[in-house]
Amino acid sequence: MGSGIAQVASQSGHNVVLCDTNQAQLDKAKASLAKIMARLVEKGKLTEEVTKGIQDRIQYSTSMNDFAGSGLVIEAIIENLEIKQKVFKTIEGIVGDDCILASNTSSLSIASIAAACEKSDRVIGIHFFNPAPLMPLVEIIPAVQTSEETTKSSRDLIDSWKKVTVLAKDTPGFIVNRVARPFYGEALRLYEEGVADFATIDWAMTELGGFRMGPYTLMDYIGNDINYIVTETVFKAFYYDPRYKPSFTQKRHSEAGWFGRKSGRGYYNYAEGATQPEPTKDTVLGNAILNRIRVLLINEAIDAVHLNIATPKDIDLAMTKGVNYPKGLLSWANEIGLAKVLADIDELYDEYREDRYRASVLLRRMVKVNQQLHFSIDFLKFLEVHFFFIFFSIRMLRIFIP
Repeated sequence: MGSGIAQVASQSGHNVVLCDTNQAQLDKAKASLAKIMARLVEKGKLTEEVTKGIQDRIQYSTSMNDFAGSGLVIEAIIENLEIKQKVFKTIEGIVGDDCILASNTSSLSIASIAAACEKSDRVIGIHFFNPAPLMPLVEIIPAVQTSEETTKSSRDLIDSWKKVTVLAKDTPGFIVNRVARPFYGEALRLYEEGVADFATIDWAMTELGGFRMGPYTLMDYIGNDINYIVTETVFKAFYYDPRYKPSFTQKRHSEAGWFGRKSGRGYYNYAEGATQPEPTKDTVLGNAILNRIRVLLINEAIDAVHLNIATPKDIDLAMTKGVNYPKGLLSWANEIGLAKVLADIDELYDEYREDRYRASVLLRRMVKVNQQLHFSIDFLKFLEVHFFFIFFSIRMLRIFIP
């Protein structure tokens, strides 16, 4: 991720210092960038002169002292809060007071990272998606300490890099990694219950649902070690809410070193000449799989609106631009019908009696007043006030009517 972000910044004309304490990793990043640039020249997308400029603007260093004079530092290291705090504290002692300090974390608290800094108002989350040069979405996450100036400057800068930015509240998983949890978690539950195998679940989501990658192909692409850690982090951060419960299947794959493509083995075997399993192309089964995962994704998106994680527009934008969903989940909910979505979720809850399948209160409210998810913030505030006064009036009637 670090080298990808460095490429994006350099392509936008900035001088960049790419720092890693491991020289071998730096050499690998430099060689990888050279290969990418050569391919772009070969395809006629960039000239040799332009690609040379991109490469020349990146300085490779093993010392954070080279960050002196920077206007923005983006950290993209291991997802470990203590290590990140230590790094931020060190960087703050090197850069000037006007330097913005950003984390590319996908799930950790920006407020906790900022707390390690004396000038915490200049700390913010700037979360790219992998691969950073190709994926258009960037989540901008201000902490409670972050100044409005830092937020605006950061977003304006990333917008100038021709990225699509969305503003997210500093809660576990932000937008994408919160809303997308059922895409992985429910797919794993379906497998563990024996409903279908990996290939069939992937087939249902891609061929019938229109998703670019099935959940198992995507987890193998991300890496089961990374995806499991994010799931576990979100689960713990939400005080062990059953909706985000990790899977033993993924944990065992991670423990076995079956991370996915990068290790040569994950849910699928990526060894040369390996035969991939064939899905069971049963459309009745496939549509049942698709609908179960989809309604839970929609429920998460609606709950994110209810809790003001982001605007409805940014939530749909995040899911289409960040993880290439075929449609915005809120738009999809309108097409299916909110009453149908709620009925399907309630059916799962009635069967399992797990909080994992509890419907968002906002979904219930919308169905009750027969509204679609047009979702202007003013309307949602009106809706919440509307329900408060209905409840308050009922309480008053109970008190005053004999």
